Amino acid sequence: MITLTDTHAHLYSSEFDADRNEMIKRAIQLGVKRFFLPNIDEESIIPMLQLMKDYPDKCYGMMGLHPCSVKENVDEQLQNIEQALNIQKFVAIGEIGIDLYWDKTFFEQQQLAFKTQCLWALERDLPIAIHCRNAMQEIITMLEELKATTGYKDKPFKGIFHCFSGNNEEAKKLIEYGFYLGIGGVLTYKNSGLDKAIEDIDLKHIVLETDAPYLAPVPHRGKRNESAFLRHVAEKLAELKQCSLHEVAEVTTQNSIHIFGV
Repeated sequence: MITLTDTHAHLYSSEFDADRNEMIKRAIQLGVKRFFLPNIDEESIIPMLQLMKDYPDKCYGMMGLHPCSVKENVDEQLQNIEQALNIQKFVAIGEIGIDLYWDKTFFEQQQLAFKTQCLWALERDLPIAIHCRNAMQEIITMLEELKATTGYKDKPFKGIFHCFSGNNEEAKKLIEYGFYLGIGGVLTYKNSGLDKAIEDIDLKHIVLETDAPYLAPVPHRGKRNESAFLRHVAEKLAELKQCSLHEVAEVTTQNSIHIFGV
């Protein structure tokens, strides 16, 4: 039996309230044994903690403020997130980043939140899970500024560039910065171009994810995503890399162990 790791799944989401335990059992039966849960905002903390309690050897939490949740009271939001971070042990800071796809109203606040949380990660020696939508250059610029203007110039960032959707050049730049590429259901979409972007990227730089309940892979595209569907992503990646499903599972799971330390 293979062991797959879902490095990014919102299993605490209300979309799973009717069948959460059954959904997790389905994933485990298909070889998905480890689930990493990125936080969204203050409201998602309690349900995420409950899932960590229910599945202590399978569900691992991150703590962060998602860019789409950032509002004008960002200072208060960050204070609440940091309070949770100081009380409970988490494996990463996330999900953090910049999202300029739907709304740029709080772009300034998003930048503040991203920089602040990156500093938390550096201070605590934790990886980060980065959300990036229509903001690749903005994020790269901020990462460079943080390295140049803080006391962490010689300390590399580490973590995952969640739902990577850039080009080959951007993939290599992010790897140089110390990031792994989070690859999910988009890889199975016919015209996504993601297959070309990572065609020559070694498996040692890749982790698997679902982003459940979002971005379900083919043949479930358009439906609720769940961790059991990670197998479709792994199979597509094995086809792209011309290797076995076992090799994909083994390498990407070892990558996740290296990132999160569990």
